[in-house]
Amino acid sequence: MTTPRRRVWWPAVAGAVLALCLAVGAVLVYSSDEAGAAPGSSSVEAGFCRDMAVHHQQAVEMSFIVRDRTDDEDVRALAYDIANTQANQRGMMLGWLDMWGLRPSSGNAPMAWMAGEHDGAHAGYEPHDGSLMPGMATNTELDRLRAAKGRAAEVLYLQLMIKHHQGGVSMAQGAVDLSDNKQIDRLAGTMVNGQKTEIDLMNGMLRERGSDPVT
Repeated sequence: MTTPRRRVWWPAVAGAVLALCLAVGAVLVYSSDEAGAAPGSSSVEAGFCRDMAVHHQQAVEMSFIVRDRTDDEDVRALAYDIANTQANQRGMMLGWLDMWGLRPSSGNAPMAWMAGEHDGAHAGYEPHDGSLMPGMATNTELDRLRAAKGRAAEVLYLQLMIKHHQGGVSMAQGAVDLSDNKQIDRLAGTMVNGQKTEIDLMNGMLRERGSDPVT
Protein backbone atom coordinates (compact mmCIF):
# COMPACT_ATOMS: atom_id res chain seq x y z
CA MET A 1 0.00 0.00 0.00
CA THR A 2 1.31 3.45 -0.87
CA THR A 3 2.32 5.44 2.20
CA PRO A 4 1.12 9.02 2.88
CA ARG A 5 4.67 10.30 2.42
CA ARG A 6 4.82 8.92 -1.09
CA ARG A 7 1.44 10.40 -1.92
CA VAL A 8 2.64 13.82 -0.76
CA TRP A 9 5.87 13.69 -2.75
CA TRP A 10 5.08 11.81 -5.96
CA PRO A 11 4.41 15.17 -7.72
CA ALA A 12 8.18 15.80 -7.58
CA VAL A 13 8.46 13.45 -10.55
CA ALA A 14 5.81 15.40 -12.39
CA GLY A 15 7.63 18.58 -11.38
CA ALA A 16 10.79 17.38 -13.09
CA VAL A 17 8.82 16.66 -16.25
CA LEU A 18 7.16 20.07 -16.01
CA ALA A 19 10.57 21.71 -15.67
CA LEU A 20 11.61 20.13 -18.95
CA CYS A 21 8.40 21.27 -20.63
CA LEU A 22 8.91 24.80 -19.31
CA ALA A 23 12.46 24.80 -20.63
CA VAL A 24 11.15 23.94 -24.10
CA GLY A 25 8.40 26.53 -23.74
CA ALA A 26 10.91 29.14 -22.62
CA VAL A 27 12.94 28.53 -25.76
CA LEU A 28 9.89 28.98 -27.96
CA VAL A 29 8.76 32.15 -26.19
CA TYR A 30 12.23 33.61 -26.21
CA SER A 31 12.69 32.76 -29.88
CA SER A 32 9.52 34.58 -30.84
CA ASP A 33 10.18 37.68 -28.73
CA GLU A 34 13.96 38.02 -28.96
CA ALA A 35 14.93 36.68 -32.38
CA GLY A 36 18.44 37.70 -33.35
CA ALA A 37 19.25 39.03 -29.87
CA ALA A 38 21.01 36.02 -28.32
CA PRO A 39 23.32 37.08 -25.47
CA GLY A 40 26.99 36.15 -25.59
CA SER A 41 28.81 33.80 -23.25
CA SER A 42 30.20 36.65 -21.09
CA SER A 43 26.91 38.56 -20.91
CA VAL A 44 24.96 39.39 -17.79
CA GLU A 45 22.13 37.20 -19.04
CA ALA A 46 24.31 34.11 -19.53
CA GLY A 47 26.12 34.63 -16.23
CA PHE A 48 22.88 35.05 -14.33
CA CYS A 49 21.32 31.92 -15.85
CA ARG A 50 24.39 29.80 -15.16
CA ASP A 51 24.90 30.96 -11.60
CA MET A 52 21.25 30.95 -10.62
CA ALA A 53 20.80 27.46 -12.06
CA VAL A 54 23.53 26.24 -9.68
CA HIS A 55 22.04 28.23 -6.80
CA HIS A 56 18.58 26.84 -7.44
CA GLN A 57 19.84 23.26 -7.66
CA GLN A 58 21.09 23.42 -4.09
CA ALA A 59 17.72 24.73 -2.87
CA VAL A 60 16.07 21.73 -4.52
CA GLU A 61 18.61 19.41 -2.87
CA MET A 62 18.05 20.88 0.60
CA SER A 63 14.29 20.60 0.19
CA PHE A 64 14.51 16.93 -0.68
CA ILE A 65 16.78 16.32 2.29
CA VAL A 66 14.38 17.85 4.81
CA ARG A 67 11.36 15.94 3.50
CA ASP A 68 12.96 12.75 4.84
CA ARG A 69 13.98 14.33 8.16
CA THR A 70 10.61 15.57 9.43
CA ASP A 71 6.93 14.67 9.39
CA ASP A 72 5.84 18.28 9.89
CA GLU A 73 3.35 18.98 7.13
CA ASP A 74 3.97 22.75 7.02
CA VAL A 75 7.71 22.31 6.49
CA ARG A 76 7.18 19.51 3.98
CA ALA A 77 4.67 21.61 2.02
CA LEU A 78 7.05 24.59 1.98
CA ALA A 79 9.94 22.36 0.89
CA TYR A 80 7.84 20.93 -1.94
CA ASP A 81 6.83 24.40 -3.12
CA ILE A 82 10.45 25.61 -3.11
CA ALA A 83 11.74 22.49 -4.86
CA ASN A 84 9.03 22.62 -7.53
CA THR A 85 9.33 26.35 -8.19
CA GLN A 86 13.11 26.42 -8.35
CA ALA A 87 13.36 23.26 -10.47
CA ASN A 88 10.96 24.84 -12.97
CA GLN A 89 12.87 28.14 -13.03
CA ARG A 90 16.14 26.26 -13.42
CA GLY A 91 14.69 24.44 -16.40
CA MET A 92 13.76 27.75 -18.01
CA MET A 93 17.25 29.20 -17.55
CA LEU A 94 19.00 26.11 -18.88
CA GLY A 95 16.60 26.11 -21.81
CA TRP A 96 17.53 29.69 -22.66
CA LEU A 97 21.24 28.90 -22.49
CA ASP A 98 20.73 25.99 -24.86
CA MET A 99 18.70 28.14 -27.23
CA TRP A 100 21.47 30.77 -27.19
CA GLY A 101 23.97 28.09 -28.16
CA LEU A 102 25.82 28.44 -24.84
CA ARG A 103 27.16 25.85 -22.44
CA PRO A 104 25.46 25.53 -19.04
CA SER A 105 28.78 26.36 -17.37
CA SER A 106 31.84 28.46 -18.19
CA GLY A 107 35.33 29.18 -16.94
CA ASN A 108 34.21 32.46 -15.40
CA ALA A 109 34.30 32.81 -11.63
CA PRO A 110 30.90 32.74 -9.91
CA MET A 111 29.25 36.17 -9.88
CA ALA A 112 31.70 37.61 -12.41
CA TRP A 113 28.72 39.09 -14.28
CA MET A 114 27.95 41.22 -11.17
CA ALA A 115 31.48 42.63 -10.90
CA GLY A 116 31.84 46.30 -10.01
CA GLU A 117 29.35 48.64 -8.46
CA HIS A 118 26.45 46.20 -8.75
CA ASP A 119 27.95 43.25 -6.86
CA GLY A 120 27.00 44.55 -3.41
CA ALA A 121 27.34 41.89 -0.74
CA HIS A 122 28.93 39.55 -3.27
CA ALA A 123 32.10 41.63 -3.51
CA GLY A 124 35.11 39.72 -2.29
CA TYR A 125 33.19 36.50 -1.63
CA GLU A 126 35.47 33.48 -1.63
CA PRO A 127 33.91 30.10 -2.46
CA HIS A 128 34.56 27.59 0.32
CA ASP A 129 33.50 24.11 1.40
CA GLY A 130 31.10 23.75 -1.54
CA SER A 131 29.50 27.17 -1.07
CA LEU A 132 30.14 28.72 -4.47
CA MET A 133 28.06 31.87 -4.00
CA PRO A 134 26.66 33.94 -1.12
CA GLY A 135 23.72 32.25 0.53
CA MET A 136 24.69 28.76 -0.52
CA ALA A 137 25.08 26.20 2.26
CA THR A 138 28.47 24.60 2.79
CA ASN A 139 29.06 20.86 2.53
CA THR A 140 29.41 20.80 6.32
CA GLU A 141 26.00 22.46 6.75
CA LEU A 142 24.39 20.01 4.32
CA ASP A 143 25.87 17.12 6.29
CA ARG A 144 24.38 18.61 9.47
CA LEU A 145 20.98 18.80 7.77
CA ARG A 146 21.21 15.17 6.66
CA ALA A 147 22.04 14.13 10.22
CA ALA A 148 19.31 16.19 11.90
CA LYS A 149 15.79 14.97 12.60
CA GLY A 150 12.43 16.40 13.57
CA ARG A 151 12.36 19.91 15.03
CA ALA A 152 16.16 20.27 14.72
CA ALA A 153 16.00 19.47 10.99
CA GLU A 154 13.10 21.90 10.50
CA VAL A 155 14.91 24.79 12.20
CA LEU A 156 18.20 24.15 10.40
CA TYR A 157 16.44 23.88 7.03
CA LEU A 158 14.58 27.14 7.59
CA GLN A 159 17.75 28.93 8.69
CA LEU A 160 19.77 27.67 5.73
CA MET A 161 17.00 28.37 3.24
CA ILE A 162 16.50 31.94 4.48
CA LYS A 163 20.19 32.62 3.94
CA HIS A 164 19.95 30.89 0.57
CA HIS A 165 17.03 33.09 -0.44
CA GLN A 166 18.81 36.22 0.75
CA GLY A 167 21.71 35.43 -1.57
CA GLY A 168 19.30 34.58 -4.37
CA VAL A 169 17.38 37.84 -3.97
CA SER A 170 20.62 39.81 -4.25
CA MET A 171 21.60 37.93 -7.42
CA ALA A 172 18.16 38.33 -8.97
CA GLN A 173 18.06 42.04 -8.18
CA GLY A 174 21.45 42.37 -9.84
CA ALA A 175 20.00 40.83 -12.99
CA VAL A 176 17.05 43.24 -12.89
CA ASP A 177 19.45 46.18 -12.53
CA LEU A 178 21.96 45.08 -15.16
CA SER A 179 19.94 43.40 -17.90
CA ASP A 180 17.59 44.98 -20.40
CA ASN A 181 16.37 41.57 -21.56
CA LYS A 182 12.61 41.26 -21.09
CA GLN A 183 12.54 37.58 -20.19
CA ILE A 184 15.44 37.80 -17.76
CA ASP A 185 13.98 40.91 -16.13
CA ARG A 186 10.59 39.25 -15.74
CA LEU A 187 11.95 36.01 -14.28
CA ALA A 188 14.43 37.75 -11.98
CA GLY A 189 11.73 40.11 -10.73
CA THR A 190 9.52 37.12 -9.95
CA MET A 191 12.38 35.58 -7.96
CA VAL A 192 12.93 38.76 -5.94
CA ASN A 193 9.28 39.11 -4.97
CA GLY A 194 8.64 35.41 -4.40
CA GLN A 195 11.72 34.75 -2.30
CA LYS A 196 11.21 37.86 -0.15
CA THR A 197 7.72 36.60 0.64
CA GLU A 198 9.09 33.16 1.51
CA ILE A 199 11.76 34.70 3.76
CA ASP A 200 9.01 36.39 5.80
CA LEU A 201 7.08 33.12 5.94
CA MET A 202 10.11 31.11 7.06
CA ASN A 203 11.05 33.61 9.76
CA GLY A 204 7.53 33.25 11.11
CA MET A 205 7.94 29.47 11.09
CA LEU A 206 11.21 29.84 13.01
CA ARG A 207 9.46 31.92 15.67
CA GLU A 208 6.79 29.23 15.99
CA ARG A 209 9.59 26.74 16.70
CA GLY A 210 11.20 28.91 19.35
CA SER A 211 14.09 30.08 17.19
CA ASP A 212 15.19 33.63 16.43
CA PRO A 213 14.53 34.97 12.91
CA VAL A 214 17.39 35.22 10.45
CA THR A 215 18.20 38.82 9.52
